[in-house]
Amino acid sequence: MADAPATDAAPAGASTTVDLRSDTVTRPTPGMRQAIVDAELGDDVYGEDPSVNALEAEVAALFGHEAALFTPTGSMANQIALQLVTPRASELLCDADAHVVTYEVGAAAALGGISTRTWPATGGDLDPELVAAMIRPRAPYVVGTEAIAVEQTHNRAGGGVIPLATLERLRRIADEAEVALHCDGARIWNAHVADGVPLASYGRLFETLSVCLSKGLGAPAGSLVVGSAERIAAGRLIRKRLGGGMRQAGLLAAAGRYAIAHHVPRLADDHARAARLADALAPFGVVSGSVRTNMVVLDLTGAPHDAPALAAAASDGGVLVSVLGARLVRLVTHLDVDDAAIDRAIEVLVSVLKG
Repeated sequence: MADAPATDAAPAGASTTVDLRSDTVTRPTPGMRQAIVDAELGDDVYGEDPSVNALEAEVAALFGHEAALFTPTGSMANQIALQLVTPRASELLCDADAHVVTYEVGAAAALGGISTRTWPATGGDLDPELVAAMIRPRAPYVVGTEAIAVEQTHNRAGGGVIPLATLERLRRIADEAEVALHCDGARIWNAHVADGVPLASYGRLFETLSVCLSKGLGAPAGSLVVGSAERIAAGRLIRKRLGGGMRQAGLLAAAGRYAIAHHVPRLADDHARAARLADALAPFGVVSGSVRTNMVVLDLTGAPHDAPALAAAASDGGVLVSVLGARLVRLVTHLDVDDAAIDRAIEVLVSVLKG
């Protein structure tokens, strides 16, 4: 497994609880905290925060785009991006389990005036020809399709990775139909590490991307919208309209820059630990699908516990998990979960599943 910098041996205030609810629960490492202390600051609303400007330039370059825009949250980044590629009263296509229509409380409609239509969720992959058949032309009295959104990796599909070849086919379909592509790339760093696809190879396929710093990379907050200089200039106005203009945001940007510099290759550690979890729980017949990145989904149909009961029993043993449904549980590995924590999680979860 990849080694973290020596200054990042353990997050500050490490807990004995094994928290597998999400990779959003990570705390800044000592090295990241020092980067925050040392950050150069200015007023980002005036475009004068050097740490923010540096972060935006670095992320844009990584994905092969002209510009990027720092935002407080991933949901804001997604909604800004969607407004940039989907005019009001036009249509966005995405899958039925996509974050943009599942976990963003109707923001596309409420804030962007965007109509959405979905294809059936099929895990971490998609059928480009099915999507192509759904595209509606721009015509009188028709809500024309203006954009398609995909999620990489896919949250509700257990960290599934869409193959590059599938995305390339979708790009050709979008070009033929003259519609835009948006990537909700909150965990695209995990896809990059899992499949070895360069970030720029993903970036060239999309008009806009959102990428998150506060999940697998372990920063305390922040996401970015990535796109052309013209779109990002327009996005800056939308960010202000949404209340996302921050002042000395360089404190957060410095954490994000540190995360990108130090925490991307180590995502392989999280993937390996998730695979260990899955292997240990596989004999109980509860592991749903393949484990590609840092998520393990348990389908408890036929198991002695439902999801809330398993979560409660695991919590009693010091292991926290997420309940996704009556019979679905999600386990997420991350920066704050080391090998010893995985050993403890396996011990507790195996004991619970044995009943």
